[in-house]
Amino acid sequence: MEAVVSPEAQRRRWLILGVLCLSVFVIVVDSTIVNVALPTLVEQLGATTSQLQWIVDAYTLVFAGLLLAAGSLGDRFGRKGFLMAGMALFGLFSGLGAFATSPGQLIAARGFMGIGAALIFPATLAILVNVFREPSERAKAIALWAATSGLSVALGPVSGGYLLEHFWWGSVLMVNVPIVIVAIGLIAFVVPTSRDTTIARFDPLGMVLSIAGITLLVWAVIEGPAHGWLSTTSVLAFAGAALALFTFIQVERRSSHPMLDVGVFTHARFTAGSVSVTVAFFGLFGFIFMVTQYFQFVRGYGTLSAGVHTVPFALFTGIAAPSSAKLVERFGTKRIVTIGLVMMSFGFFCSGLLGAESAYGLVVVCMFFMGAGLGLVNAPATEAIMGSLPPEKAGVGSAVNDTTRELGGTLGVAVVGSLFSSVYAASLVKGVRSIPLPAEALAAAKDSVGAAVQVARRAGEAAGPQAGAAVKQAVDNAFMDGFRIGSWAAAGVVLLGSVIAWRFLPARAEAAQHAHAASAGSSSVELQTA
Repeated sequence: MEAVVSPEAQRRRWLILGVLCLSVFVIVVDSTIVNVALPTLVEQLGATTSQLQWIVDAYTLVFAGLLLAAGSLGDRFGRKGFLMAGMALFGLFSGLGAFATSPGQLIAARGFMGIGAALIFPATLAILVNVFREPSERAKAIALWAATSGLSVALGPVSGGYLLEHFWWGSVLMVNVPIVIVAIGLIAFVVPTSRDTTIARFDPLGMVLSIAGITLLVWAVIEGPAHGWLSTTSVLAFAGAALALFTFIQVERRSSHPMLDVGVFTHARFTAGSVSVTVAFFGLFGFIFMVTQYFQFVRGYGTLSAGVHTVPFALFTGIAAPSSAKLVERFGTKRIVTIGLVMMSFGFFCSGLLGAESAYGLVVVCMFFMGAGLGLVNAPATEAIMGSLPPEKAGVGSAVNDTTRELGGTLGVAVVGSLFSSVYAASLVKGVRSIPLPAEALAAAKDSVGAAVQVARRAGEAAGPQAGAAVKQAVDNAFMDGFRIGSWAAAGVVLLGSVIAWRFLPARAEAAQHAHAASAGSSSVELQTA
């Protein structure tokens, strides 16, 4: 039996979408807003390079590791309750983290914020799918949801830079608190309840295995550059993740009440949509990792200015995403997603041709192809994933979508960042051969671009402006060498994703699939007004 949307929820559906987008906005912004505060945290909290990494990664690790479990629990016990609980947890630890007095306290707060985010993200998309039941209208709603997500990623550095220029470092976390309070009030009175009433039994083993497998995989990806991709630690971590996920698949295949029906991955539309999201966010997060450093260390922009210079990316994404639904209606999912990925790949390739002194207009051109491409990919690929599942399984479907997004982003930072760092360090050593630098200064410059800029400044003070300029030139050249290889790696991965999308994504979603998925197995979903 197909779920019935109450007349009240139907009338409020666009207001409900606005509340869901606000919830998504606050947690996605947090994935990038903290990055611009990292140099300040070195000064204020005495954070080491390793601690800085975990201030960022604790959030990502916990968030990604719990997504599947949180989506399943939301389906079972009620998505609205999980959404409100996640917002409360996120807001509470945002406030506590803002007043942290040590890196350890901040890392712990960021981890708990990740728990809140894991409860929030799947619930938003699951509620959306259950409120917007008409396929074309649902596609438009997902496009707006996806536009919010894409805009949030790009607006993080801008809002973070503004706050740092006007307030203390904790403001980048404290800003979440009033937004969370408003969102919880709106959720309580506007958002309907929904859950999957077909779940007969709990699947604790599947839940534990999913958490263990995904967490270990994300940890291995995060730590890969530090330990070495072929080190014993990395190999054991990847092997452990593979074993846990393989066992999870076997358990779910044999279970009469699986947390995730792994058979959905044999559905070309579901899998190709997941791959498209993964490669898009691989390229996006890898590029953001490099371009924020490019603006600050090579171009010499301040934190706010660096953030403002990324705004065109957000604008292009925001313009393209809402248009993607209409374009899919006319040309089909296969063409639009493939075109979007090809555009992103071209943008990354062009960014690899930039130089330290390239005109900003050329950077904007690169951002146009990346941002508009992401706008064309995100919503249709998400709709391909969600449209492959019945509405009562929307929580788990949303969690798969979100997990691929987080895994893609984490891989992007790790792989692109690792390639960038390796090429940068090797190029820097060659570039300063004729410059007498102390061994300690050279080691610091190789490890960090920010430290290299400081080394150049000190060289100028100690040996004169010419020496300082020579070191800075070597740093800039080495940075652009790494930037080029990282950009082209992102371009290659995204281009490969476009081939997969073209090969496996159906041209259009058949209406019969929606009808069958919505009514399979005499299912029912509770969907009521608040």
